[in-house]
Amino acid sequence: LYHHSSERLRHWLTICPRRQITTLDTHDGLGVVDAQDLLSSEQIAQTLNGLDEKGANTRKIYSGSEYRNLDIYQVNCTYYAALEHNDDSYLAARTIQFFAPGIPQVYYVGLLAGKNDFDLVERTKNGRDINRHNYTLDEIDEHIRKPVVQRLLSLMAFRSIYPAFKGEFTIGNAPDDELKLTWSLPPYRATAHVDLITYRSSIHYYDGRSRKMKNFVV
Repeated sequence: LYHHSSERLRHWLTICPRRQITTLDTHDGLGVVDAQDLLSSEQIAQTLNGLDEKGANTRKIYSGSEYRNLDIYQVNCTYYAALEHNDDSYLAARTIQFFAPGIPQVYYVGLLAGKNDFDLVERTKNGRDINRHNYTLDEIDEHIRKPVVQRLLSLMAFRSIYPAFKGEFTIGNAPDDELKLTWSLPPYRATAHVDLITYRSSIHYYDGRSRKMKNFVV
């Protein structure tokens, strides 16, 4: 997403296990070690530098010894913050995750499109707490109403019930700055189109009730 290129993603989606749990974020932050051997050291460095620019330097500030973890494996930042709180960019990442082979897992802070919790980190001096906000019931009610969360919930519902995800996965031909991922189980078929420049995502799918192809803007 930072570099507007699907090259490395295509490679991973070609070789990845078909039975796996997919995650973007966890209670420990954003995984870095998993990208080794999939990205070159230069590409990893470019991504981390991009995160420093877009994530307000949280990795350098909150990964040091003062905050009890010199962390080379996890980036201390929420996924939503890493994408500059850009709703379309965030939904593009989730669309790719949900159309990748495997079962998608969504961390609770990611589900609520949470921001970095700087106050909690300053209280605990634990850098990983930046992605461990303790939501009150009122906060949950507020966040669940946000447009980005409503869009994510719609995407999750589609991924959970659409029959084609029990079928065959293919990667479609597209320019490097686009990604087309398809699941098919005749007569059902769903293709996600993700634009890595505009970050707009849409799903073209066969609707069993109307027996017509429909378009779902994520």
